[in-house]
Amino acid sequence: MLLEVLTMSTGVRQLSTTEGFLCGGLAACIAVTISNPAEVAKTRLQLQGELVKGGGVKVYNNAFDAMIKTWRNEGIRGMQRGLGVAYAYQIPLNGSRLSFYEPFRRTINRVFGWSSTDQIPITSLVAGAASGAVGAIIGNPLFLIKARMQAYSPALPIGTQRHYKNSFDALATIWRTEGIRGYVRGMDAAILRTAMGSSVQLPTYNWTKNQLVGHAILPGDSVWTFLASSSVSGVCVCLVMQPADTALTRMYNQPTTKLPDGRVVGALYKSPIDCLWRTVKTEGVLGWYKGSLAHFLRITPHTIITLTMNDVIRNLYKDLAWGRSYV
Repeated sequence: MLLEVLTMSTGVRQLSTTEGFLCGGLAACIAVTISNPAEVAKTRLQLQGELVKGGGVKVYNNAFDAMIKTWRNEGIRGMQRGLGVAYAYQIPLNGSRLSFYEPFRRTINRVFGWSSTDQIPITSLVAGAASGAVGAIIGNPLFLIKARMQAYSPALPIGTQRHYKNSFDALATIWRTEGIRGYVRGMDAAILRTAMGSSVQLPTYNWTKNQLVGHAILPGDSVWTFLASSSVSGVCVCLVMQPADTALTRMYNQPTTKLPDGRVVGALYKSPIDCLWRTVKTEGVLGWYKGSLAHFLRITPHTIITLTMNDVIRNLYKDLAWGRSYV
């Protein structure tokens, strides 16, 4: 039936995976509208001085300087570059990790003989990483296009520049110049990045929320509870994911070369591990953390808004679809 629901052993009705997918995707689209300008700055800072000892010439001094210069030279279009494809990407990525997380976690718990309602750290980490990896695989072509569109600047170019008119032009251009392999380029880096971020995002959010509610610090249905839990989660995600995020940006945006056998491959990096190794050899450990402030300015509000709105939208949907009788 249309409103298929799952029932846990406690008798509490739960959203189906499809309903959770749609609620999570909508929440993420709201969040990305706010966080996209910081992600544009992050992308450009991560590419600045790529594989150059000493960092090379600095076009952008920091995250705020990058956003100011983007606004002055490219206007709102530059600040929100790649927003359209970002919307399309958020639905499979966050829809997957927000909707698959609980089914994965409950299933893993049952496999090991634990109650499906228990919040066990190791199963939460595995479920978060698995749900994130699913989203990364599904959304990889869109994330690749988004990164390349955000890297493009007609005024202050950084890194390899590709000018796509829109998402459809990007898909056609990649097919024509790189073939089917172009759509999966950087997928290993995307899985690494998203699995690392997802492994801590929902577990730290749920743990913080359970602590606040369990110790009667805040009520379970309070927006302040959602905001506090999301803030802790955002900080944890930023700390864990930054090196893999830098590797992903560079893997996606690197120039390509055609081999004698016709294959089109990246000209700079063979894998995310190779990217991290070459980066640290030429730029030092700090090379992994380029754009970290912009990443924090992006991931923290994005996580807060996504997880807060996910709870708000899910509760609103339950009220509209089932009425107050669902609790």
